[in-house]
Amino acid sequence: MNRTVLSFGAVAVALAAVTGVAALSAPDEAVQGGESAKAAAHKPVERSTLVCPRPSASDVAETSYAAFTPKGGTGKKGSAALYPAELVETGTPQSPDDEGGRKDKEGKGEKEESGQKDDKEDKRDKGGEKGDKGSGKSGKPFLRLSSPGTPVTADTQDPKAPALTGTADGPFAPGWTVQQTTSIGAGAGRGLQGTSCTAPDTSFWFPGASTAEDRQDYVHLTNPDSTSAVVDLDVYGKKGKEKAGAGAGEAITVPPHSTVPVLLSTLTAEPVTNVTLRVTARSGRVGAQVQASDRELGGDWLPPATDPSPRLVLPGIPEDASSVRLSVFAPGDEDADLKVKLAGRNGLISPAGHESLHVKAGMVTTVDLKDLTKGEAGSLVLSPAEGGADAPGVVAAARVLRGKGDKQETAFIPATAPVHKRATAAGSSATGSTLALTAPETGAKVRVTASPGSDGGSPKSTTVTVKAHTTKAFTPPRPTGSKGTYAVTVERLSGGPLYASRTLEDEQSGLPAFTVQTLPDDRSTVAVPESDQDLSVLNDEN
Repeated sequence: MNRTVLSFGAVAVALAAVTGVAALSAPDEAVQGGESAKAAAHKPVERSTLVCPRPSASDVAETSYAAFTPKGGTGKKGSAALYPAELVETGTPQSPDDEGGRKDKEGKGEKEESGQKDDKEDKRDKGGEKGDKGSGKSGKPFLRLSSPGTPVTADTQDPKAPALTGTADGPFAPGWTVQQTTSIGAGAGRGLQGTSCTAPDTSFWFPGASTAEDRQDYVHLTNPDSTSAVVDLDVYGKKGKEKAGAGAGEAITVPPHSTVPVLLSTLTAEPVTNVTLRVTARSGRVGAQVQASDRELGGDWLPPATDPSPRLVLPGIPEDASSVRLSVFAPGDEDADLKVKLAGRNGLISPAGHESLHVKAGMVTTVDLKDLTKGEAGSLVLSPAEGGADAPGVVAAARVLRGKGDKQETAFIPATAPVHKRATAAGSSATGSTLALTAPETGAKVRVTASPGSDGGSPKSTTVTVKAHTTKAFTPPRPTGSKGTYAVTVERLSGGPLYASRTLEDEQSGLPAFTVQTLPDDRSTVAVPESDQDLSVLNDEN
């Protein structure tokens, strides 16, 4: 019998390395409870997982990817790479371009879940502990980082471009960021659609979705792991939980290393303009994002909103926004009464006629704030009208329009988590990038750093101060001798809570195409409680 003694801290670090982002904690978050909270140390994450959704099925779409990891991770060896995920068709159209309604795919589910397929996936996953080699159908990476601190890019015009999954380990893991940006020249969803690839999880909220006739919203469920995930989809409207449509939305199987797109309009018995989607994994974990396409207003990706909270911030509404529609959902058993504020350049103001908002429990409340920014970039700040910590939590997102008439374009800004220490946006370019920083309570001092370009250049940093109750929107620094795209890293040096977003713009024949990505903390460290007690692991030899 061999007896191996491990400290509790070592066990925690080992678990963090195995579970990746599921075990991460923001750098300044305290571990709640007891003496262990005081002794907690923050260690760099050793393994991270990301999921990028299938970009588009349009024949006139061009998609670019940019990947980046800031310097500072520990260890000398490691890798970061993304691999294609297999598309698994459901009984619904697979893209906005598919016509003819629901496709008959009877028997497909049994085939996908056969033991033969599972054997195939198991073989593909061998070697997955070393950078997930084999996790893609071809076994070759689509996008791989060469070194921390240097961005890499890739492009595709393939209408069958797949979803991507992958991992980063060693010095590549802390803060690994991938930006996916698609330009669509015509048709439903035309304009600029962008998203930051996300970490897999077991629960997601999507306020601001729709099953209306003029919208085609798909939720993309992508499984990065070697075992199947089972997912439930629930849709809520202004009267509560919507009656299930033909798609039902229960017990959707997402096979290993695969992606399943589901058309939201199949989940409700009738079209509903404003809904909140809840994605819950019964088993396993998935990455989830909603792609919204409008026939007249373009489209964009709707990322998941931060967890329910009585206080929320939606950062980075552009100064020339022509319309802002706020959607709020109260998932608990209590109604929520909220104060609505706009944090602009000079402080907090209340939108005329919309100073407060009453949200009934279990129901979606939507309000049209019109052009509330009036030429000044800002951020929406929601807080309890009365009470504090005991106020019910809500989830929220805003649909933002730019332009007029038939030259309007859409983007979405969900409520996001704050930047406790650091956040990164990849895929910035020399023109058309705006960074928005919001300090809703006290002021904050922030360092903003531009990485080298994907084709050369040197990093450049600047320090900015964000005054209390304001939003500071500005063009971020560009690398010296800039060539290609680059990443922007935001570090909170001191002060109160900080929220951030990055806007990309690319005018297309008079269309003000744009996309907004919120920047929560990159969660590059894990809290490891220290303990004097040793844990013994017994291994039997036979």
